Amino acid sequence: MLSALPAQTNPDLLVGFETSDDAGIYRIADNQALVQTIDFFTPLVDDPFTFGQIAATNALSDVYAMGGRPLTALAVVCFPQDADLGILEHIMRGGLAKMSEASCTVVGGHSVRDAEMKFGYAITGLIDPARVYTNAGAVSGDRLILTKPIGTGVITTALKQRKSEPGWVDQAILSMTTLNSTASALARACPGVHAMTDITGFGLMGHGREMALGSGVKLEIDTARVPVIEGARDAVRTGAIPGGLLSNREFAECLVEDSPQIHIPEDLRALLYDPQTSGGLLISVASKDASELLASLRNAGLPAAMIGRVSGPYTAGAGEPAIILR
Repeated sequence: MLSALPAQTNPDLLVGFETSDDAGIYRIADNQALVQTIDFFTPLVDDPFTFGQIAATNALSDVYAMGGRPLTALAVVCFPQDADLGILEHIMRGGLAKMSEASCTVVGGHSVRDAEMKFGYAITGLIDPARVYTNAGAVSGDRLILTKPIGTGVITTALKQRKSEPGWVDQAILSMTTLNSTASALARACPGVHAMTDITGFGLMGHGREMALGSGVKLEIDTARVPVIEGARDAVRTGAIPGGLLSNREFAECLVEDSPQIHIPEDLRALLYDPQTSGGLLISVASKDASELLASLRNAGLPAAMIGRVSGPYTAGAGEPAIILR
């Protein structure tokens, strides 16, 4: 639908909605630009404070994925008219705690009455126009690093279906409430980083597809090295499949191909399409810098893994895969 809208020609709009990037970039000076994003959703967990933390961490992630520094936030609230306002207070306290951790100031927001509760933030940050990381910068020969494990979608679905184990949920919450600030800062300090995106609603394959198409390259994913949250494969086997996972497969699987003689267990294959909330960063980095960046991420306590490489070129419409699973 967006492709049908008139093109915007403002030269200061450096990144708009045309390229499926994580946030918009608008230049305000030769060496400074705004980075802006918005994200909100329905509750994923039972505890209001934790839900607020997750919503804030997720909204901030898009700024970090572009290489920016968040400054201010506006809360977006949809709340039932007759619900207990104490619940909303705890949600906003959780969000504010994460915003404070990120040194991002909540300056206001907007609320509406809605039968279905929703919460999130619009974030504004600053970024150097010369150091913007988009989906379109990956280079053949790069290595791919993922900074968080996947599986939040199936685990939170298992929680809603009362099929989850407490340990699974605890690990998913830990992942969803970990800011991508450290990972982003370490990536910005690495001269070999060419592209970056965060893995959220489209899953690893959906966001990988965007990077491949945007950069005109192919991604080769070593499925055995993709980090997975404890219990995620068990959740898939219980049938805890979110609707978004099925939509992601329908959207992206046509451009994904297995390498010869590879056997990928179906539970792991499903997780490659699992919609993530507040997922990690997928970083495309020059081969010569990849091991050092990975070591830096792990030394910072992040469960990062090198999950593949970039090859190419990829030509859209030529009938070839954009992602090869190994």
